[in-house]
Amino acid sequence: MTVRRYLVLAPGHFADDAKTAHGVIRYGRDEIAAVVDPSCAGRSVRDVVPYLECDAPVVASVTEGLAQRPTALLIGTAPVGGALPPAWRSSVLDAIAAGLEIVSGLHEMLGDDAEFAEAAERSGVRITDLRKPPATPVFTGAAYGVAAPVLLAVGNDCQVGKMTVVLELARAAARAGVRAEFVPTGQTGIAIAGWGIAIDRVISDFASGASEQLVCEAARRNPDLIFVEGQGAINHPAYAPVTLALMYGCAPDALLLVCDPVREKLEGFDARTMGYRELIRLHEAILAPVKPAAVVGIALRTRGLDDSAAWAEIERARAETLLPADDVVRNGPDHLFGQIRPAVVKRQPAHATVTA
Repeated sequence: MTVRRYLVLAPGHFADDAKTAHGVIRYGRDEIAAVVDPSCAGRSVRDVVPYLECDAPVVASVTEGLAQRPTALLIGTAPVGGALPPAWRSSVLDAIAAGLEIVSGLHEMLGDDAEFAEAAERSGVRITDLRKPPATPVFTGAAYGVAAPVLLAVGNDCQVGKMTVVLELARAAARAGVRAEFVPTGQTGIAIAGWGIAIDRVISDFASGASEQLVCEAARRNPDLIFVEGQGAINHPAYAPVTLALMYGCAPDALLLVCDPVREKLEGFDARTMGYRELIRLHEAILAPVKPAAVVGIALRTRGLDDSAAWAEIERARAETLLPADDVVRNGPDHLFGQIRPAVVKRQPAHATVTA
């Protein structure tokens, strides 16, 4: 796995919705040289987003960031539709001209862009499209034979922190002496872990097979637990298919429900989110005829709430579901991990073999 020194491109977005940038800075193994965002230039990453605990500078341009000796430019956002904003093209070209590798998690394959490809060839640099999937088989049932229990994060909507929760729980497991493997299923997770498949880019017939392949790969490292990064939401009109592919393909033994407790509408749609008990019933019912798995806990994203309001939401989730509930960012993951760990155990599938 190549260790990079990133110049992170997120102009105008770093403070609020630079999901990829935040994830890689907080959890990745790569160094951060600087962040490009003119709206908060002159400050440090820690000044802008304290949770990231990083002292790299925020600069106004790629040219200014080159003074920090980066080796790669990371596209730091994941916009709806996955296209590179036109205004960012010149920054990418500046980075290529400076000899930086380009690392992108966008749906738009930058390596297929003629202008970028020609510039990269002239400069002798690589364009790495994290979302470009490998060839994958259809689902075979091999995931049913994985020895370690598998926990999958599911949510009440997109962008509620499913990746963050499983990464925090993996850290808690390590502190408890439990060997846990994090399975990356999206572009930010891949950038953090250095491997994985972006399930939302896999042809639908093969998406469950790709999910299975990831779990089987994680199992080869002989972990005690496997934590799978969730995607989308099962009731989301646009993104439910990727959630379903993960639910069937990774053959989970347990589910962790990740929720924004105050979000009333699904992202991008005038449709309501669902309550805890509705979501629990729905997810468990979908898995019941294939490989039963229970929701074992609730992880809440209470960012933006004061401490009193956050605790009220945590207590409401506990009371409504009779399950462990907490915010693993606000309060740390160790308590929730300790509560759910006994419930994450191997379960048998309804159908142990595939005959097709």
